[in-house]
Amino acid sequence: MKLRKIAAMTMAVAMLGGTLAGCGGAASSTASSSADSTPAESTSTAESTETSGEKVNIKLFTGKIETIDVMNEIIDEFNASQDHIVVEQEYQKDASNVIKIKFASNEVPDIMTTYEQGFVDEGKYMDISDLNEFWDRMSPDMKAACTDVSSGNVYRICTNMTMAGFFYNKDILSEAGYTEFPTEWADFETMLETIKEKEPDVTPWFIFGSEAWHLGHLIEFLPHGYIKSTLGAVDAKKAFLANDQDKLQFAAADGPMAVFGEDLVDLQNKGLINADVLTATNDNCVQDFANGKVAMFSNGMWALSSVLEANPDMADKIGFAPYPAYMPNSKPVVLSAEDSGYCISATTEHKEECIEFLNFLFSPENQKKYSEVAKAPSAFTDVDAEWAPENVVKEVNAALKSAANIGFTNEKPAGFSGDDAGRMVQELLAGQYTPTEFAESYEKAWTDGMAS
Repeated sequence: MKLRKIAAMTMAVAMLGGTLAGCGGAASSTASSSADSTPAESTSTAESTETSGEKVNIKLFTGKIETIDVMNEIIDEFNASQDHIVVEQEYQKDASNVIKIKFASNEVPDIMTTYEQGFVDEGKYMDISDLNEFWDRMSPDMKAACTDVSSGNVYRICTNMTMAGFFYNKDILSEAGYTEFPTEWADFETMLETIKEKEPDVTPWFIFGSEAWHLGHLIEFLPHGYIKSTLGAVDAKKAFLANDQDKLQFAAADGPMAVFGEDLVDLQNKGLINADVLTATNDNCVQDFANGKVAMFSNGMWALSSVLEANPDMADKIGFAPYPAYMPNSKPVVLSAEDSGYCISATTEHKEECIEFLNFLFSPENQKKYSEVAKAPSAFTDVDAEWAPENVVKEVNAALKSAANIGFTNEKPAGFSGDDAGRMVQELLAGQYTPTEFAESYEKAWTDGMAS
């Protein structure tokens, strides 16, 4: 499995140069968009390619490493099932920034899993509100999560739900005297200190900070999580979109960004996170957690497959908990959100072919397979998947009941991605900012991103 993933990533890196040089099948500035053509015209185009024997090439762009293999398996089955469409997957580790290059160079993939509000506002994605063959099967909550709050239209389809919080080793916490995960930050920090004292060979909290997306997620789940839990989901979305700093308080000395920065630097100074935080990778985290060298790490359900692959015996030892409340008068939070979302390019020449592939991908049998690999429950009501060990499912359900449920921050400006935010956290941990300077710089980057 690991060799196949390495090969897939190597091919993806090689493909990027070629894609940027000319993947003309993905988008064209001279041809009319299928989004603007009538259903009859689109159907006629699809039928003509079938009868003429010409193959349509569909580019699928993703940043989800955990599902490369299963997606390639499904794609191979689709390509073999008919003779007029060839789908090709491209994976990029830094997908949220690579997609900017593709949009800027007019080399846009036909289908993509990257999604930003700024690109919605710029009309980069096709409106798929009328694809009832998908929506009629979907959980109403997940359709609502996919709906653009500004326009009321839908520009992406999610196939799964996901949760994110702290994965922890029950045995290590028990040895430190903890049977329950703390809900307040001060108690959480005390627990980390206790683990360090009683288990000096164990890393209390492992952060793989070489990967910017992971640090960007910490911002989404902690400071942004505080904003979402206090304002409420809809009002938080509106505040993010309007850049309402009276409510967001990004630059405030006692606001959520500065306090987050203070807490993180404090843990670093006390040795409660791994010393190699700036060079550590996701693979390092998975291996050390699976081998009992790490007490906990922050991530989403997508991390489960890697942990259980590294050590299947971990299944009964894994606990899952919300992020502790770190601001005054706040609540613990846990991500409960849409996952594995797919958008169709507004400029693709092959709308019908994209939908034909998505119909195949979204079939109940393929979604059962995908959910069980991704370790995430399906968003489709007709898919019954054993997505996680029973113990983990119970832990997740308990976390969802005990904490404020938050979604992803999809309302980020197109000019300031989650990876960009993560790089700022890298600079904070490298000592290039004080927490206050970090908060002020974050507010400026967000505001500048809104204007770009």
